[in-house]
Amino acid sequence: MRIVYFSAGCFWGVEKQFNNLEGVIYTSVGYMGGNFINPTYNNVLSGKTGHAETVQVVYNYRKISYKQLCEFFFKIHDSKLLNKQGANIGTQYKSIVFYNNNRDKRIYKEVLDALKYKTKVKTLLLDKTKYAYYRAEEYHQKYLNP
Repeated sequence: MRIVYFSAGCFWGVEKQFNNLEGVIYTSVGYMGGNFINPTYNNVLSGKTGHAETVQVVYNYRKISYKQLCEFFFKIHDSKLLNKQGANIGTQYKSIVFYNNNRDKRIYKEVLDALKYKTKVKTLLLDKTKYAYYRAEEYHQKYLNP
């Protein structure tokens, strides 16, 4: 079992999509990448905390690889946009991959290099060890899942 964190716009839809993947054991939504301790949805919405809406993905690495998760991440959102996904606009919707170690960083870069539009990608690559993950309020969890 391994854990990764992805930000790709509104966390409701992102969580639902990752939750449907074979090999994903558990997902939750929260806030990550900012400099404010224990942010709430309203704090993050203000754009002053630096956090992005983030999905925590717990997965079985024997059933789905980190590389496959990164490839899926690029399929489910427009990584060429900065602080915007669909109708959602704001810094909390930025595209981020939080890597756990040098191996993950290398794999992410391999996936990025394979993209035809890689020079247009606005996705941030951030070291997970430098940021805390704050679980969002309960009403946000599995919001789009029955």
